[in-house]
Amino acid sequence: MASHSGAPLILQWSPDKKHSDRERWICIYPAYVNSKKTLAEGRRVTKSKAVENPTYQEIRDVLVAAGLNVGVENKQYSRERSKELLYRGRIRVQLKNDDGSLCNSSFPTRDSLLLHLGDMIPKLKSRQNKPASEQPVQSSQGKGKGKGKGRR
Repeated sequence: MASHSGAPLILQWSPDKKHSDRERWICIYPAYVNSKKTLAEGRRVTKSKAVENPTYQEIRDVLVAAGLNVGVENKQYSRERSKELLYRGRIRVQLKNDDGSLCNSSFPTRDSLLLHLGDMIPKLKSRQNKPASEQPVQSSQGKGKGKGKGRR
């Protein structure tokens, strides 16, 4: 009976937990920096700073490159309507050391981290290759449409 009553305490916030415990790390969902989402759908940064459809892998890559401790969890954002795998994933990030000092002085708050993600995700190689591969396809389709209209 004592172990049963102790189980809910694990889920509650406790001042005894250290900053290095994963439960104390902040959570980031891709919807927080998705320019396609509205504020009501969970976007937390301005559209000008947001990124179009970021994935949890891209967020993880940027944060690891910044030298932060990162963990990935297979969780669904509660405001996300789609149940597709593309929209799954939650990133946990350690902002503070056990003594309360910042792990990285460049990121004192969650908002500074989200703005960094908005700046860096478009610079990823996986993002830079996509527009280059789409442009020739679009231009060839444009030429084909032009020929078709001229023949009418």
